[in-house]
Parts: sequence; C-alpha cells; structure tokens
Amino acid sequence: MQANLSHFTGKYFRGTGDVEYLRLLDIARRMFDPDPEFQHVPMLYTPIWNGLVEGPTWNGWWIQNSYGTTYAALPFYQEPLVTFLQNSHDLWFDQMGDGQRVGSSAPRFQWVAPDGALCDAAGKDWIIYKQGDGRVDIHDWGMEFTAAGLLMQAELLLISRDPHAIAHYLPKLERCANFIETRRDPQNDLFFAGPAGNLLAPSYAGWKRPDGSYGQAYLTGLSITCIAALDRLIELEKLAGNAQRAGLYADRRERARQGLARLTTDEGYFIKSLDPDGTRHGMYGAPQYGYFEASPNHDAIAFRVVDDAQAGRIYSKIASIPGLRPYDFILPNSPSLDDMYEQPEGLWVFGTWVNGGHWSTCEARMVLGYYRLGQYEDARRSMQQLMTFARRFRMDNPLTKFGSDVYQPREPINLCYDTFGPAAALVRGLFEYLYRADGLTLLPHIPPGIAELEQLFPVRFGAKRLYLSTVGQGDVTAVQVNGKPWPSFDPHSVFLPYDETPNVAHIRLMLGGTTSGQPVPATRTPSSPSPTGATSPALTSLDVLGSRLRKFYARLIDEGLGDRYPAAHARLALNCLATLHDRQRLLAQGTIQSLPEASQRAADQSYVDTVNKFYEGLDAVLDSYTHSDDARCRRTAQFWQEIIR
Repeated sequence: MQANLSHFTGKYFRGTGDVEYLRLLDIARRMFDPDPEFQHVPMLYTPIWNGLVEGPTWNGWWIQNSYGTTYAALPFYQEPLVTFLQNSHDLWFDQMGDGQRVGSSAPRFQWVAPDGALCDAAGKDWIIYKQGDGRVDIHDWGMEFTAAGLLMQAELLLISRDPHAIAHYLPKLERCANFIETRRDPQNDLFFAGPAGNLLAPSYAGWKRPDGSYGQAYLTGLSITCIAALDRLIELEKLAGNAQRAGLYADRRERARQGLARLTTDEGYFIKSLDPDGTRHGMYGAPQYGYFEASPNHDAIAFRVVDDAQAGRIYSKIASIPGLRPYDFILPNSPSLDDMYEQPEGLWVFGTWVNGGHWSTCEARMVLGYYRLGQYEDARRSMQQLMTFARRFRMDNPLTKFGSDVYQPREPINLCYDTFGPAAALVRGLFEYLYRADGLTLLPHIPPGIAELEQLFPVRFGAKRLYLSTVGQGDVTAVQVNGKPWPSFDPHSVFLPYDETPNVAHIRLMLGGTTSGQPVPATRTPSSPSPTGATSPALTSLDVLGSRLRKFYARLIDEGLGDRYPAAHARLALNCLATLHDRQRLLAQGTIQSLPEASQRAADQSYVDTVNKFYEGLDAVLDSYTHSDDARCRRTAQFWQEIIR
C-alpha cells in the first residue's frame, strides 16, 4: 500500500485512498441511525403499528416505494429496526388477499382480492389491493407488487434464519407465488398483467384492445421480479427442509427464464411489455411505443436475473440514452410514455410522476447494478445528487422535473422512506451479499480509488455478526477470518458456510496479490447515551423521559435481558435523545449548517417528535407484555411500571 494515500476515519467506515468516496459511504450508513446532521430512517418510526411509515405526509406502507431501500438495507439493519420493518411488512401479510377479505373501507377501494394477492399499500386495519390512483375501476390486482413483497420478505427471512419466523411466513409466501402462477401463459411462459399491474403503477395500461378497452398483456417486470423472488423462495424451502417444494419453484423459475427470450431485444435489453397481438412496448427509437423502460432492465442486473454479458449490454444501452439520467438519478422511462390510458398532461406529464419522474426505490436497484458492473462513478454521482436534497432536509419522493425537484415543495421539510434507497445501495453494493440456505456469498465491488476499507458496523447473517474489511485492489487472493486463513474463496467471491462461520467474524479480504493482514479490530458494542442535561427549557420534558428510559435500560442489562427487543428499543430512543442534544450543540457552534427559518423549526421539531414517538411506542409495547404468556415479557413490563409510577 502506498505511504502517501489519504486516510479517512468516520463513524461507520474507515480506510485509505479515495476520501470523498469513503466519506459518502460513511454518510450513507449514518442515515440509518440517529444523526444530528442528516435526516435518518428512525425518524420514520410510528407507534401506531410499532414500525416504519412511508413519511409524515404518507401514513401507510407501500410495497414499490419501500422495495429498493428495504432490499439494500436489510443486511445491516439491526434491532429494533428489524422488528419495525417486519411489523410494517405484516400490514401486507396479515391482510393479504384470501378471496373473502374486503380491503379499505373507502367505497372506491372495497375490493375482495384473490388468495395470495398483496397490495399497493396498507396501514393499520386498512389495505388497498390495487394501485389507488388514476382509473382504479380498470386496474388489475397488484401483480408485480405481490412479487416484490414476496422477494423482500423472503430476503428478510434468509438473512435472519429464524426457524419460527420461516414456519410462520413460508405458507404466506407460497400463496403469493401461487397467485402469480395463475397468470402464467403455458404457451410461452410469460405472465399476464392488466392496467396498473406493474410496480411503478399506473404507468402501464396493459393491452389496448381494438375496441378501446384495456386488457392484459405480458409484463416484463412481472417475469423479472418473479424470477428474483423465486430465487429466494427456493432457498427458504431448502432451509426449511422442503426439497420437493424447492424443486417445484425451481421448475417454475426455469420456465420463467426461458420465457424472457420473447421480451428481449436484439441489443440485449428488455422491452416493457408484449401485447397478445405481438405489439412490443418499449422498443427504444421505434415510431410508436419507442421509449426505454428502465425498471425491468436495472432490476435484471441488480437481482442477477441475467448473466454478466447481458447485464453489460443492458448497461451500455442505458448509458447511451442521455434522457434517462439528466440529473444523475435514473428515470423510469425516456422519452415520454405514449401508451398510458391518460394523456401526458397534469400529473401524467413527462418528468413529473410515473412518466419520467424519479423514484429513489428504483435508483437503489440501479446503484446495485452499477456496483455489479464496476460502474463506481455512476454510484458516486448518485450519492452526490442525493446529498443535494439531504443537506436541505428535502428527502422527498417522487422527485419531479426529471429528478431535480421535490414533490411537495410547500412543506417546510420533506421525508420519505424511498429516498434512503441510493444510500442503502451505496453500502450494500460493496459486497452484494447473496444469502442462501447453506451460507452467504460475498462479492466484493470495491471502487478502484480505495486502497483499504473497513466497515465498523456488523452485517447480519442469522445470529452471527460479520465485520468486513479489504486491502488492495483486484481479484481476491487471500481471506482471513478472525486472523486465520479462510479457504472458501475464488478470485471473485468469498463463501461463508453458516455452520462454519464464527458468531462474530472479522473478515479481511486481500485483493490483487496483497498479503498484509491487520489485527482483528475491537467490536463496537451498543451503549446507552447519557446526555448531561438539557440545553434548552424545551428539552427538559424529554430529559425526564430519558431518565426513565435510562433506568429501564440499565435494569434490563442487570437482569440479563439486554439482548431482547425492549432493550434495543430503549437504546434507540436514548440514542435519538442524545442525537437531539448533539444537534443543538453543533448548531450553536455553527458546525452544521442552518436551514431557512421555517425549515429549521420543522427540522428541529422532527428530532423532538422522534424521541416522543419512540417513548410512546415502547410504552405501548410494554403494556401489551403485561398479560403475555412469556414470563420474561411480563417481568420486563413490571420493570417498566415500577419506573414510570
């Protein structure tokens, strides 16, 4: 390693070489824990279902909006975020279609969905099975929504490897897969979907019949997302010991792969859809329907639905179309769609919403594609563009004006879960993480300017925690786990069999012939911050709550319950409170930039609200523990009652 390389040490990353990239990585990871400078995912906590919410102005949980962020962040989510996310997913799976349940009480959404159907969005005691905007009377069920929901939940289970959770959710996931299978055309192994059956609904109108009505066409995105979901469902079946069902889904996946040839252009990219009469939509440059559809293409790269050669051809096509990334973020299409069931005006105008507006859930999957193909400068520019919104507390979605402006400009600040997608992908893309029944494969994608990299946070692998670092550039030439040689690697990957991987594993990859190892670093242990008093009268009441939380957390540690969910919730609440104090101090020092007056007030209040919500949510959870069958839960609830009395 060259002696003159610059060093960087952040909260979550340290390394040498490209300091700007390392700093962007550190900021990206900071956005998933309480942070005094940037909006962060814990701000999206809601006590209503003890989970995450799309945003302050969007009181529900959407499949397509959460898709990119959730998939990319899952390896490094820790408790209580894992529980929060699962509770949000349960809004879909506890209310999934069963052929009898009626959805939302709103008259226009009172649909009875088929068994196995998921939804567009759901909240506590309500669910919207179809895309709820536009001409909902002609909309299909959430076909690709169901496939994406299946994929996310299967990935969550593969990472956690909890046999009880797998036993609970696997029948639900099988119902989802069987519902999608009802749309397979056995003649060509493609899948039918009608209007708004795609993820970025309602930008897809299905087949416009000669009489002007709309019916079902073959939707490429449904095939690709289904294949990626089946990849994970198959591994779950193996993990559960269900070899026969794993074989069934493997056969379905193979037939779906074979069908993709009918949706592939001579240049190697995918069209958007194919009408039953043979008309192709999304043939770039064609006189009619001659736009490029990004989602099925970048998803095929990100989820390895296509091989490396085809992935490269798809990327080359994307790179050749300037209109797809005018502000570095990927757009869903370019040029404008000419096959929607509405005219491209108002909300439907090109560059505004589902027709050429930007969605960060898609950008997350695009960034994962960049990493796979070594397009690191594209990933850098994506994060740089995100920073232009993050520094202004404008983490909004979708973005209008082709990705250059917020959707709700009249709000003093903006916050949406989707918008964290590019940051999550910037982190996951470094090692990709392919979770399987028998273990985990790491695929290192280290930007060439980084000579040494260390992740100071753990990655989840069942009950195990992995700390990853690299030195050098190029192919993998040696691997150490906890300072000892590790034999299971090839030039491009490292395999970690679950049963052979230590519970805490410090994994160092030597790249490009580098042989120097490093001492195993100390593991960072969670702590409960202890702010030393209120910095303003407005914070005094919060510090009273903080005192209770601190006593409760200490009691749990003393009682040997520090590894259970309530301790993680209390610890995060205390971290949010400490972060609020840090923010007040840093603002007073001028260390972090102030916002315009109205935005500053709203931003500061969001930190206060976050602490209050975490306290309220913990109180509700512990109240529910009072009559639990689990003695430890009852005891935990008793501790809490003794403290708050």
